[in-house]
Amino acid sequence: MGQKQEKQESLTLTREELRKAQKSKLKIEKEEESAATSEEKPKRLKWRIRLIPIWLRLIIILAIMAVASLAGAMFGYGVLGGGSPMEVLDKETWQHILDLVKKD
Repeated sequence: MGQKQEKQESLTLTREELRKAQKSKLKIEKEEESAATSEEKPKRLKWRIRLIPIWLRLIIILAIMAVASLAGAMFGYGVLGGGSPMEVLDKETWQHILDLVKKD
């Protein structure tokens, strides 16, 4: 009998009123469920356990930055500069670049 009554009421209600009624029913049900579960379970700590700790994230970011800098230097020296990309790793190459910049 309750379903027939709801159907008859839903025919006379507008869509917006019907949605509000359904939302209020769902809200009440959720509140009842949360009240029941909160009594059973102890309160959770507010601290979140991270999958990757912050200190490890910083190390990973620094490593990615170092690799990106090295790859950029190799690309710039090898492809754009016309040299061998592996020459970027030589100390003499960097000494020559510093000498050109300083011009002593």
